Amino acid sequence: MSNHLKNQTSPYLLQHAGNPVDWYPWDEEAFSKARAEDKPIFLSIGYSTCHWCHVMAHESFEDLEIAEILNKYYVSIKVDKEERPDIDSIYMAVCQAFTGSGGWPTSIFMTADQKPFFAGTYFPKVARYGSIGFKELLLIIHQKWKNERDALLFSADKITETIHQHHASASQADETLLDAALKWYKKNFDASFGGFGVAPKFPTPHNLLFLMQQYEKHGNTQTLNMAEVTLQNMYAGGLFDHIGYGFCRYSTDRYYLVPHFEKMLYDNALLILTYCKAYELTGRPFYLEVAQKTASYVLNEMTAPNGGFYSAQDADSDGEEGKYYVFTPEEIIGLLGQVDGTAFCERFGITKAGNFEGKSIPNLFRAKDLTDQRFDPFLPALREYRRGRTSLHTDDKILTAWNALMVAALCRLYRCSRNPRYLEAAKRAQDFIENNLCSQNTLYVSFRDGKLSEHGFLDDYASYIFALLSLYDATLERTFLCRAAQLTREAVIQYYDPEHGGFYLSGTDNETLLFRPKECYDGALPSGNSLIAYVLVRLNALLPDQSTENILNKQLAYMAGEAEQSPAGFSMFLMALSDFLEPPVLITAVPNGEDLSGLPFVLPSDAIVKVLDRPSEEYKLLNNEATFYVCRNQSCLPPMNKRQLMTEILKRDKI
Repeated sequence: MSNHLKNQTSPYLLQHAGNPVDWYPWDEEAFSKARAEDKPIFLSIGYSTCHWCHVMAHESFEDLEIAEILNKYYVSIKVDKEERPDIDSIYMAVCQAFTGSGGWPTSIFMTADQKPFFAGTYFPKVARYGSIGFKELLLIIHQKWKNERDALLFSADKITETIHQHHASASQADETLLDAALKWYKKNFDASFGGFGVAPKFPTPHNLLFLMQQYEKHGNTQTLNMAEVTLQNMYAGGLFDHIGYGFCRYSTDRYYLVPHFEKMLYDNALLILTYCKAYELTGRPFYLEVAQKTASYVLNEMTAPNGGFYSAQDADSDGEEGKYYVFTPEEIIGLLGQVDGTAFCERFGITKAGNFEGKSIPNLFRAKDLTDQRFDPFLPALREYRRGRTSLHTDDKILTAWNALMVAALCRLYRCSRNPRYLEAAKRAQDFIENNLCSQNTLYVSFRDGKLSEHGFLDDYASYIFALLSLYDATLERTFLCRAAQLTREAVIQYYDPEHGGFYLSGTDNETLLFRPKECYDGALPSGNSLIAYVLVRLNALLPDQSTENILNKQLAYMAGEAEQSPAGFSMFLMALSDFLEPPVLITAVPNGEDLSGLPFVLPSDAIVKVLDRPSEEYKLLNNEATFYVCRNQSCLPPMNKRQLMTEILKRDKI
């Protein structure tokens, strides 16, 4: 049996191509059918490595009884949220408005003109967990569609109007937002185990990057301590895969012991950036080690032969969450022998009692030294064993935005480690984006099996510009800077709202939906609006331009208005604002033919380096050698040659 998903490229949609539910992709055929047959639409949004998506699929979408009801009374549409973030954004807002929360799978009931009248997330087939059963819900809504349609349509109009009307007023972009966010982080910090608030705990690396930025600028050791405690505990617990490396999506508990086991490319990219930053600030090799282990996982398991990076790995194996990742002492001893196996179990907390459904998630909570490498030689055998024990689904689509974040992460790791392997991998991935996910100045969302999906969204442009600036920072090759500027101009054309400020998620080339959302809040990923603010700050310093400056000022004011009520939820924007208010060191370099490739290794990671093509009236050569003009805090040092620059760096540890 197959439905209308069989020719799709999305791994998530293909997972449902054999369902008895007559699924349609999001297209006009589905909406025309709903109008012609006078049926409501059931919209299900998820992604291929989503645990509760799998559960609902098994319980309901593979069930003949549920399929019969859906096929008789509804037109059913499946959407991959990673390929259509615009649809996901709109209907996640709807779900949150109806229920007060959100998540995936997102379940939406709506009219053929896309107006929602009921929403939720996971529904069990029959009532449990305090939730109505999906079968019962389908039949109730069918009856209301027949007999109380006016009430449903009224609800649809009201919720659409409510969501569409959200407009925050621009506000003053100043230090008060930074102070308010820091106050929140300090109040909600878990001093015992790291992180903020109660379980579940997401890594949210941009929060930690903001805290470390504030330490770097102001020397507040409390902010650094919050970041360090969190980074150490995230690694020590089961959130980090101590066998195959890489981080899982989030912790279900306070302690970072039991993760939600799926691994996302974006989490690992952002965490590489974060551990690198901790290494830069503290000099502790531990942080660099974690970053390198994480990169090793990505390069070994998540890298396509063409140089792009896959999206995610599943939490489930053989229908069981976490089965791939857990062990018993008998398994370990059987593989490593009595002596080594017992010692390994002691090191990684693998016990008879277990810590997850009778088995053990490897962790280092009892380890005195997180950097002990004595057991590393045993890891290849354990990796091979678990690969043969059960399979693990990998979502092999290549997403522009997430690949761009990994490019940026590898650039930062290259600067910390001086290992050219990381820069080579970053350049390969960037080449892949340019050659496969880009047509002149048009980006696309994803690539799989030689096919492109939708025109890109704001996140794709903002993330890729961030990657290009990271490549420029790592190499000082102006081609990357010029390309970043070019795509920024295109992003302004496609997404910028000159009237109210802010950038729309969808562009003028994207499909027209119920409305055009502006995503501003930083969730697991920094929002497109936060990230575009960050890159605009850096671009305005590197390539000053009145038009860019005007857009930047308006963007900061717009985002300040959005962040006013809950500034801690806008940490990437706060980093942009902080760099705007207190700019990093600016170095203007006049190379005169000298090789500057070693410069990024010795400069602060946030330093902005302008490399000029030739001397000018303002920037002259000193002693006919490469010359550097260093400015910070609205004051500039006298021009200096390379040797003097190195002396200045060594003297101050940082400029």
